[in-house]
Amino acid sequence: MSVNLIDSTKYKYNLLNNVGNLVDPPRPDGKSYLTRGDYTYFHYSCDNVNDVGWGCGYRTCQSLCSWIAAQQNRQIAVPTLLDIQKILVDIGDKPKSFNGSRQWIGALEVFYIIDTLFDISCKIQHIPKGEMKRYINILRLYFEQFGGLVMMGGDVDASSKGIAGIHIADNDAYLLVIDPHFVGEASIEQLVSEGFVKWRHTSEFSDSSFYNLCLPQLTAS
Repeated sequence: MSVNLIDSTKYKYNLLNNVGNLVDPPRPDGKSYLTRGDYTYFHYSCDNVNDVGWGCGYRTCQSLCSWIAAQQNRQIAVPTLLDIQKILVDIGDKPKSFNGSRQWIGALEVFYIIDTLFDISCKIQHIPKGEMKRYINILRLYFEQFGGLVMMGGDVDASSKGIAGIHIADNDAYLLVIDPHFVGEASIEQLVSEGFVKWRHTSEFSDSSFYNLCLPQLTAS
């Protein structure tokens, strides 16, 4: 399936790469397991499309696609929001009315996009309400073995986000969150100072929300 080529004229701002790399670990002790390789930070309205309030899943999907394309050394485009909608309609996941809509997408739809564009499978990991800490070892193993970029979605906490690492120290665990809800021309300093790129302790995630993770099954080179 073809998508539009990456064209800098489509983007309102210069997009930043590897935004999690400059964030210090949350604690001096313990160990961090991080995304390996390059990815681009996509966020609200970065391409002149006003997706505030509904586009966070699409932006996280774009960031994951950028990591996969970089790993494969392919010039395949990162899909636009309209591309993503068209793909989901073409494969029969969504009705035609989905094209041009403001409907959200979640972890399963991101899997469909990655599978369609790159022929790469993803593991969908469901985390029941209040059980985030029980699944930390699965995330650690993922970053240790694959080193990919992860998409996280939920129900009560419906804000899609990227996860670019995990830090484990004693009985504490932190996730490196890449939040696509930023609007404007981003700088690393602003993203960090305003909390769009930050380590979040597992206790900071909502106990009243379940979460779904999309884990691309591609090993970082």
